[in-house]
Amino acid sequence: MTGPLDGIKVVELGVWVAGPAAGGILADWGADVVKIESPTGDPARTFGRMLGLDGDQSPPFEMDNRGKRSIVLDVTTDEGRSTALELLSGADVFITNVRPGALRRIGLDFETTAIANPRLVYGLITGYGEAGPDADRAAYDVAAYWARAGLAHLLTRPGHTPPFQRGGMGDHTAGMTLAAAVCAALVARARTGTGQLVSTSLYRQGAYTISFDLNTFLLTGHVIAIGERESMGNPCMNNYMAGDGRRFWIVGLQVDRHWGPLCRVVGRRDWITDYPRPRDRAANSRHLIAELDEIFATKPLDEWAKLFGAEPDFFWSPINSIEDVVADEQFHAAGGIVYVPDGDSSVPMIATPVDFHGTPWAPRAMAPGIGEHSDEILDELHTSRSS
Repeated sequence: MTGPLDGIKVVELGVWVAGPAAGGILADWGADVVKIESPTGDPARTFGRMLGLDGDQSPPFEMDNRGKRSIVLDVTTDEGRSTALELLSGADVFITNVRPGALRRIGLDFETTAIANPRLVYGLITGYGEAGPDADRAAYDVAAYWARAGLAHLLTRPGHTPPFQRGGMGDHTAGMTLAAAVCAALVARARTGTGQLVSTSLYRQGAYTISFDLNTFLLTGHVIAIGERESMGNPCMNNYMAGDGRRFWIVGLQVDRHWGPLCRVVGRRDWITDYPRPRDRAANSRHLIAELDEIFATKPLDEWAKLFGAEPDFFWSPINSIEDVVADEQFHAAGGIVYVPDGDSSVPMIATPVDFHGTPWAPRAMAPGIGEHSDEILDELHTSRSS
């Protein structure tokens, strides 16, 4: 169970989430990922304390750094930079989310590393891109992905304040995108013999996430309205609350296909003829949604689920809490959990969301301690020099 990237050597100079997430995905898929850390370590190691957890436990750090090896190098010094370049000279891939200006100052920019290793695939995640007035601006995903790219605005109901993003949402999206780009560049290298720079940005990731809206605006000048639950034009595409307080989402996107099943489920077959066209439902949506609220409040969700299941064209989903997801049989059946070896036992963690049926992967180890593999990695460099 070594994974499709077995034999690929990756060097990561990443901090917080986005860069390490990309490296973590590659490690899950079988690559040997050497994580370069400063003497104080990746600051993401402190997530546990930020979350109020006891001890040195940092679950977000474990997620993005399992299966890697850690070496401590101060890349701001000549010695540390020299060792880093030596590591890169024998690597297939470099992953970093350090700002481009800092990479140039320490001599670990693409142009410099490509001289030493023309076959190197150089994967870069920035906040706002490689060019423009904010190319070297510091960014977290809350800023570049969530706020500036428009997600927070589009998820804010009129008259309300913007919702808070959950931790690492944009970072993990960017990490997955960079992992895919790196793999594509490795395919190109097999054909051309030469590596290349591949990059993405948190800003671009945010824009791509809401490209449904942005592309509509670009092509038509039309801004898609921010929905209000009480007046959604399609009552089949809305969330409701059952009598036990549990919420669920009806996802009847194809209005003509899904209207009849909804009417039958709630015992209002008369609505099929009273509101036969989408425009009829849209014009009366506030009334219909209010009626549906009253009807759905009469039964707990488990009872509604049985009625929903009797209609093949009724599409819906419960709105799950974190506890619900972990308890969901389907989540486990779909491979959502992996068990990471930890000494004589194992620790359940969230799986990276791809399976390879010909070259399956399995997690190999917990995240390393700061510099846990420094001696081992330096010995490998020494052996490589001698051979």
